Amino acid sequence: MDFDLKDKTVFVAGASRGIGLGIVESLLAEGARVAMAARGAEKLEEERARLAAKYGEDRVWARAGDLRDSATLDSMVEAIETGFGPLWGAVANVGIHPCPPGFDIDDETWSAGMQQNLDSAYRLARSVLKRMQPRGEGAIVMISSIAGVDALGSPLTYGTGKAAMNHMARELARIVGPSGIRVNVIAPGNIIFPGGTWEAAINSERGEAWQKWVRREVPLQRFGQVQEIGDAAAFLLSSRASFLTGAVIPVDGGQTR
Repeated sequence: MDFDLKDKTVFVAGASRGIGLGIVESLLAEGARVAMAARGAEKLEEERARLAAKYGEDRVWARAGDLRDSATLDSMVEAIETGFGPLWGAVANVGIHPCPPGFDIDDETWSAGMQQNLDSAYRLARSVLKRMQPRGEGAIVMISSIAGVDALGSPLTYGTGKAAMNHMARELARIVGPSGIRVNVIAPGNIIFPGGTWEAAINSERGEAWQKWVRREVPLQRFGQVQEIGDAAAFLLSSRASFLTGAVIPVDGGQTR
């Protein structure tokens, strides 16, 4: 199926590893031009160079910076629009902040968790919507988590921030729908990738226990792959999903009930 993304410009936040990088690769494979952003400059440049060698220097743009910061995001969007191409789509993929278990979370940790998991997505959306709305077209995808769909015992700031993201996306979909812009959410389940928490878990001394847990809790009895999230994001950004907005879509092997 042709997703009709050829030569469309998409901004992907958190693009240097894991799910974000998987989304970048799926978009490039569909012919999109991708602007990558992440906090770590070295890893980001490494991946940009690898992808540019495969798809062409003119297909990939990259800049490092703090993706929770409004001024940084606005500067990136301005640079993309003026030097790379008008934005058709954007992917908000910033999340996870250290949070202790239980309810007794200090104010600084709580605020940092919300800024990481919720505010970053809003600020990215606000910046790109200012560009998309006058043009009357575009699509945004936010990367949430099944921890924001159901209470799964995740750290409190993470699940709460992602649940708020889900609601925010639905509200934004109603606000910008009349302008021809769509906003959707992917809620990944247990996605395994190099350097990720699940890879570390299965390589630990409790690795077999975690494997049994996945077989018990996930109907498809396996971990998800980043390409499976990337392909879902490419679909949601494409014209093939033209009547789909305000949706929170679990991509979790059937884990949520």
